[in-house]
Amino acid sequence: MHIATIPSGAPFLDTLAAVWLAAPDDPGDGLILLPTRRAARALGEAFLRVTQGRPLLLPRIAAIGGLDDELLALGSGFGADVLALPPAVEPVRRLAVLSRLIDARERAAGRALPPDLAWQMAGELARLLDDAQRAEIDLGHALRGALGEGFAADFAEHWRVTLEFLDIVTRFWPDWLAEQGLIDPVERQMRALRLRAQAWSERPPPGRLVAAGISVTNPASAALLASVARAPQGVVVLPGLDLDLTERDWSALGETHPQADLRRLLEALGARREEVVAWPASTVVPQGRTALLRQVLLPETGLGDWLADRAPAELAGVSRIEAADAEEEAQAIALALRDALEIPGRRAALVTPDRALAARVVTALGRWSVHVEDSVGEPLSATPPAVLIRLLLEAVNESFAPVPLLALLKHPLVTLGLGAASCRALARRLELACLRGPRPAPGLAGLRAALAASRQGDDPALVGLIDRLEQAVAPLLGCAEGELATLLTAVIEAAEALSVSDGGGLWSGEEGAALSAALAALIGESEWLPPMRRDSLGRFLDTALVPQTVRTRRALRGRGVAAEHPRLFVWGLLEARLQSVDMVILAGLGEGVWPAATDPGPWLSRPMRSSFGLDSPERAVGAAAADFAALACAAPEIVLSVSRRREGAPLVPSRWLVRLDAFLAGRGQAVPAHPALGWARALDRPEGGVAEPVRPPQPCPPVALRPRTLSVTEIDTLKADPYAIHAKHILRLRRLDPPQQSADASDFGQIVHEGLADILGDGPRLAGLVAGAAPEAALAEALDAALAARLAGNPRVSAALGAWWRPRLRRIAGWVAGAERDWRAELGVTDTRTECRGEVRFTPADGHAPFTLSGRADRLDVTRTGGVALLDYKTGTVPQDKDVAAGWMSQLPLEAAMALRGAFAGVAATTVEAMAYWKLSGGEPAGESKPLKGDPGALAEAAWEGLLRLIAEYDDPARAYLSHPRPGREPRYADYRQLARHGEWAATIGEAS
Repeated sequence: MHIATIPSGAPFLDTLAAVWLAAPDDPGDGLILLPTRRAARALGEAFLRVTQGRPLLLPRIAAIGGLDDELLALGSGFGADVLALPPAVEPVRRLAVLSRLIDARERAAGRALPPDLAWQMAGELARLLDDAQRAEIDLGHALRGALGEGFAADFAEHWRVTLEFLDIVTRFWPDWLAEQGLIDPVERQMRALRLRAQAWSERPPPGRLVAAGISVTNPASAALLASVARAPQGVVVLPGLDLDLTERDWSALGETHPQADLRRLLEALGARREEVVAWPASTVVPQGRTALLRQVLLPETGLGDWLADRAPAELAGVSRIEAADAEEEAQAIALALRDALEIPGRRAALVTPDRALAARVVTALGRWSVHVEDSVGEPLSATPPAVLIRLLLEAVNESFAPVPLLALLKHPLVTLGLGAASCRALARRLELACLRGPRPAPGLAGLRAALAASRQGDDPALVGLIDRLEQAVAPLLGCAEGELATLLTAVIEAAEALSVSDGGGLWSGEEGAALSAALAALIGESEWLPPMRRDSLGRFLDTALVPQTVRTRRALRGRGVAAEHPRLFVWGLLEARLQSVDMVILAGLGEGVWPAATDPGPWLSRPMRSSFGLDSPERAVGAAAADFAALACAAPEIVLSVSRRREGAPLVPSRWLVRLDAFLAGRGQAVPAHPALGWARALDRPEGGVAEPVRPPQPCPPVALRPRTLSVTEIDTLKADPYAIHAKHILRLRRLDPPQQSADASDFGQIVHEGLADILGDGPRLAGLVAGAAPEAALAEALDAALAARLAGNPRVSAALGAWWRPRLRRIAGWVAGAERDWRAELGVTDTRTECRGEVRFTPADGHAPFTLSGRADRLDVTRTGGVALLDYKTGTVPQDKDVAAGWMSQLPLEAAMALRGAFAGVAATTVEAMAYWKLSGGEPAGESKPLKGDPGALAEAAWEGLLRLIAEYDDPARAYLSHPRPGREPRYADYRQLARHGEWAATIGEAS
């Protein structure tokens, strides 16, 4: 048996190519088997490097799991037996049938399972079947034996039910496959490997035969490798077998050790480690790194050796990035990769299982016009065409609510026959016209009504946009439920109409072709799936498309770049196996990322998998450890990267990093920090190293431009946030309402104000209320009417919210009935004015232009003495007396001062009898009367004098309109806070940002 290994630290593929070429045989005569297609392509490149580009007839190079039937039958010398195997069932058909079985099981139990969850569980069930077939275990036989022996009695009841269902599946599934003339893909692959192993055992192929870098341990692959090892010119080349590990530690290897799979493979081959020959190879990593990793990753039995030799560890070429978060980690990695390009000919790679981190790095590299692609690809569900499908379904299912509608119309593929730029421009105009603020009524009819009611209601371009949209989505509007094929056909028709373009539209590019194939497969297998609703189709498609990845060239489009950078690579763990470059960055080294969290799946627990002979989930940790150890020795320079936080949560460093830190700490060492982290932190730092925060805005417009009319509420704003007055009245800026604005406390306050104004401002109704026997009922009726009007005229106030508010309004009615009686009796009210508007115009003493103060009093009562009493309704916070006296909350006193100066038509007041706030919350208590303390007339005059001083101050050309000038007195609602960049400078003046 011929088994060899290429030592860790040597470039695997280059060494393999060199040994192959050093043999006297014809280099083009033979077959080399590798674990993946990427490794097969990389070996061809290694041959070119070894021969320095000299023309060469290469041997056949193939991936062990990717040989097609023609290559197996015609090129490998073992007859047509493989061609006689039944074809493999299509993956989509398999998942469709399994999900239907799962759905039937749930329905039989009286439960409804969403289609997306059924599909997801079918995927897990398919993986379980694959695991059993890969291990050549008859899962059905094992299940029936376990159920017959009372095995399930040792587990919870739900596991017994699960095992019974699996028993049904394992009885039905083989029969269904046989009826269709199909077999599972993994079973077909395992059978093909067995046939190949048998053929090569009986008649080895002519020429040299090498199986290199393969460490899988399933029985069929092991049988094939055994046939290679026994062939006269065959050899199995193992990647990085540790021949220096002591026998004690070799025997104690657990499943999570990097060498565990290689030991298991040797056992399957019936070989001993002593029989393995180390091929001569020149290492590219500093001496001592392999020994360091061996020591760091020793099994528990060998940890005592850490204390036996405390000599300094070899850390040449090893550095570390420990970033605060994923964004900082990505920036540092991008800088390290960019730095690698400074050395001519140097090749560098990022290896990580974290695709989100890889995407961040790819984006960060674009800062220097360095374009690379993630070799893993991107999820099909995240590509623009798939996102368009999802947004289309969301918009239709949510009756064209503003947020999903705008997301759809602004999608880069949506043109509606107008061109992408024109379509987005119209979408923005439609947004400003009617999609900000309260949501329009549902459906396209509601959208048309909202547009018609806006100032742009007669704009033919916007009307035409809605017409085009309605025409495009018409096929989908008529399909609320049906067969999957019917729904998908309607979705495709609508999406094609939305994205009509000369450039290919929905199906352009690699991602469009991949989505087309995926949807065609779903339509073709829809007969196996139960009918579904349109509102569940989006989640189903997400679940069905997420496992599929597609390699696109989106990062290169529109940049004038024909190909990604030839010396930088971004690899996943599978793509990186057997590769070698000059610098490797191992990133995402955190628990749950690398290694990934182990999960036995929903169908069998860990003890069950062990009892049935299936691999434990922890074996995946061993494979990840093998990748880590191999990649750490795959380049002269390695960078170990981890962030302290991921997705907002603390991230625990990988167990291998923890071991490395502990091992080095015992020797007084630590992994040196890579300078890229410092570069990243300094990259956007200004020259000199100190960031100068922006200064607070201090606009000083000419007096002629300053406002000469303000309301009483704006006077309080001028004191607390003068910049808001500048932005509103001088810059003439208005805050845009958010799209699909939801109801808030202000809506409840308006209902209370409108209801009370309606009944108290109506003379006959007020007289009936005062003299009637049931004032509470009359008030409740008025508040109910105001609520009904709000529900009918404001879509953002839902019926559910109205039902929540109605009891509060009735409690307010009861409280107001009693408080109204007492108020009127105490003051002798003879006339009541509600929502009373008025203004007073005066000329400042400094001779500047006249100033007008306007206001609207919630309620103004005239008393029998000719005085006035003012009430202000508050459904929220009530101003404190000290703030009113200090002039910070001057609305009510200023309204009183206006009344004394004849600002309100029909009210000739000589005195101010009272000022009070009614807090109307509808809670417990339902209301409270809070009269202002002190002499009402004096408060009014003090407020007026304060107003005159304030106007005089801002008539000074040097007086600036500051933003939040007085800490602790910031307005509760600050529309212009972001415009003033308050958060950037507040901390510099001791104010909380």
